[in-house]
Amino acid sequence: MILKGAEIARYLSRPDPTRPALLIYGQDAMRVALKRAEAVKALVGDHAEEEMRLTRLPGADLRKDPAALLDAVKAVGFFPGPRVVLVDDAPDASAPAIAAAIAEWKTGDAAIVVAAGGLSKGSALRKLFEPHPSAVTAPIYDDPPGEEEITRWLREAGLPDVPRDAMRDLVALSRALDPGDFRQTVQKIALYKLGDDSPLNPSEIALLAPATIEAEVDDLIDCVAERRAKEFGALMRRIEGQGILPVTLCIAALRHFRALHAASSDPSGPAAGIGRLRPPVFGPRRDRMIRQAQDWGMRALEDAIHQLIDTDLTLRSASKAPAMAVMERTLLRLCMMPRGSR
Repeated sequence: MILKGAEIARYLSRPDPTRPALLIYGQDAMRVALKRAEAVKALVGDHAEEEMRLTRLPGADLRKDPAALLDAVKAVGFFPGPRVVLVDDAPDASAPAIAAAIAEWKTGDAAIVVAAGGLSKGSALRKLFEPHPSAVTAPIYDDPPGEEEITRWLREAGLPDVPRDAMRDLVALSRALDPGDFRQTVQKIALYKLGDDSPLNPSEIALLAPATIEAEVDDLIDCVAERRAKEFGALMRRIEGQGILPVTLCIAALRHFRALHAASSDPSGPAAGIGRLRPPVFGPRRDRMIRQAQDWGMRALEDAIHQLIDTDLTLRSASKAPAMAVMERTLLRLCMMPRGSR
């Protein structure tokens, strides 16, 4: 049986213990590892390893010792309860040993969970699992988790009721982070809200989301986009003290002002335009960028982009002008642009 779409997340959260084997495979090792851990936990619980109800076998070893898997599947556990044999990083060469174990599997034996990397259509493992009447195949794609899966993670973490605006930002955050980082962020949010009965809000999500290495640069660009000229000098000195390159500032400013221009020129308005940005913008930052786009207007943003492009060309040319001074002058000029310059 091959799982598809939303079936994958639903099944891996509650695998059928009466089926002998489950194949989980995909290009992204982190996603496969998370799904594998989720399936194993659902089958045998949290304490299976310490109760010796979980046996781990490296997939590469099955080629040398194919009987090891069948022995582990048939072994009688010291502690009562369901058992799992996990075959990790399984290569196609392990398919004969896995096929033999599945053929001999009986009710009461340990369930077999096989984790593998990217498998082609001609893979021996896929040819074994996909047509099998009892075994299950779960291909893990690079798609971010959906709202249903995020809701389940939040419920497991102790947050059963999340308002729509907070869920919208969590979905956006899941598309911006690696799956492992996002799961850790969900756990961090749950710990933060422990004992707090108030609804989760977008500001709390933004506060707990992983900080990026560009946070200081973002502060400077926001200062320019909001024309806070009095704060510009102090922020600029802090950036210089950190050794950030002028071209890095220029690229960040161009990216930001192009995003504002795309939002400002959207036929449905800046809010809709910000909503279409990739990677997505969420929480208070989304509201902030909407205000910036509305404040500047499309024509002024076009002028700002032209100035930044000219500066970028100067920085990359053989000009002998001090690069940071050139960059600072352009940013300050944008910061001082009057609001009536639309």
